[in-house]
Amino acid sequence: MIHDLNPVLIDFGIIQIRWYSLAYIFGILAGWMYGKVIIRKQIVNNSQNNYLKNFDDLIGYIIIGVVVGGRLGYVIFYDPIFYLKNISEIFKLWNGGMSFHGGFVGVIIATYIFSNFKKLNYKIYFDTICCVAPIGIFMGRIANFINGELYGIPTEKPWGVIFPNIDNVMRHPSQIYEAFLEGLILFIILNFLATKKILGNGLISSLFLILYGTFRIISEQFREPDKHMGYIFEYLSMGSLLSVVMIIFGLLFLSKIVFNEKNR
Repeated sequence: MIHDLNPVLIDFGIIQIRWYSLAYIFGILAGWMYGKVIIRKQIVNNSQNNYLKNFDDLIGYIIIGVVVGGRLGYVIFYDPIFYLKNISEIFKLWNGGMSFHGGFVGVIIATYIFSNFKKLNYKIYFDTICCVAPIGIFMGRIANFINGELYGIPTEKPWGVIFPNIDNVMRHPSQIYEAFLEGLILFIILNFLATKKILGNGLISSLFLILYGTFRIISEQFREPDKHMGYIFEYLSMGSLLSVVMIIFGLLFLSKIVFNEKNR
């Protein structure tokens, strides 16, 4: 396959509607609607309406957390030297440069602040967000493929894709791998477990950290590292390194949940 997809869906001249922007918009809208379904499954007592009503207000905090966290994460983790020399470039989001891990941290902070302000259980919202996050991840990775960015390493596999804007070499469609693992598969696993209610609040959040981190590390093996960074320790990309940290935190949180359940 030769990649000839246009990242712009509609061009009005002054304004362009891009697939990547639509991925963010529809990811948030789908997560918003499905999140309410998850909340109804988690809470069956009189506090359900309160959590549902406040979830609408939480969406605004989440959007801010995604944008601010995603941008700062990219600045700090992926190109700090450049941005220290060019501070004004930090605010030019239209030039690209967003980090999933940074955005995720931003969402955690925003949700924690909001929940404490409203005196609500932040773990319920964390689990809800983790159940719906794969929807946005799936759409985002598909948009990455349409944009022809975050492409994979060279391959001779029959499903390899040539990205003409990069070179004429067949490459792994790593964006599709990530959409499948971090989006579809992660969504199925977490939402299946959410219906089982194996352990208390926080389980889904812990599993999200562990599973996303694992799937991301697998996908990174087929993805071309950032040119200005290359590999860390000769074989780890920055995405893989940050995912290792996610897994460690996920295991710590999971062990704490299991410990608390045993000592009830």
